[in-house]
Amino acid sequence: MSKDAIRQQVRNRIARARVVRFPDEAQRIPNFRGAENAATLLRRLTIWRRARCIKFDLGAPQIWLRRSALAEGKTVYLAIGNMRTERCFLELDPQRLGARAWRAASFRCALQLGRLVTPDQLPAFDLVIAGALAVNRQGAMLGAGGGAFDLQYGLLRHLGKIREYTPVVTTVHSLQVVENRIPMRAHDVPFDFAVTPDDVIAAPSLYPRPRGVLWDLLPEEGTRTIPALSRRRRERPPRRTQV
Repeated sequence: MSKDAIRQQVRNRIARARVVRFPDEAQRIPNFRGAENAATLLRRLTIWRRARCIKFDLGAPQIWLRRSALAEGKTVYLAIGNMRTERCFLELDPQRLGARAWRAASFRCALQLGRLVTPDQLPAFDLVIAGALAVNRQGAMLGAGGGAFDLQYGLLRHLGKIREYTPVVTTVHSLQVVENRIPMRAHDVPFDFAVTPDDVIAAPSLYPRPRGVLWDLLPEEGTRTIPALSRRRRERPPRRTQV
């Protein structure tokens, strides 16, 4: 099955089961019922307990994890606006936010309370939390489409903010776990753990991780509106012509 066919299959499945709550817009990562239970399971993992700086997606189902991270004194970072400004990440530092930290888990409050930083100002991350529309037990995952997470991951690998073995984790409803083979391209990022409300799926290391931005696969027009990418594309040395 194609990626789009798998996405539609999962959307149909969770719609029939009525396991999605507000906001349930078709183009979003599903805000599934039981996301708080999945968050509780994930927080028991050693990789969570050890993490101090965590890169998050903006997905609604991960709000429970963002709240937990801030309550536990972890620093949260969010990419905003598809990285179309120089300062395209929000830093939520509970030490700086103090009593207001619990409010910053929602995106609207994060925009008001967070500190905007450039990709170069980011720390090295201990953990990456990704939103997913579909996963399988081999470590493949699909987002809602558009490739924003893959671009962010590639840039942060390029900058050394994410390393080869930085864990990538997602939370999903059990109905989002598919038996299908999910096509994985060179720019697609596999997960290490997928956590449902009642299960932790530890993936085997079957898929290589992108080591940076795959410029040859990224059309030039795809980077023009992203300052952090367009500048680095201009700085790349010219390719040697083979004789």
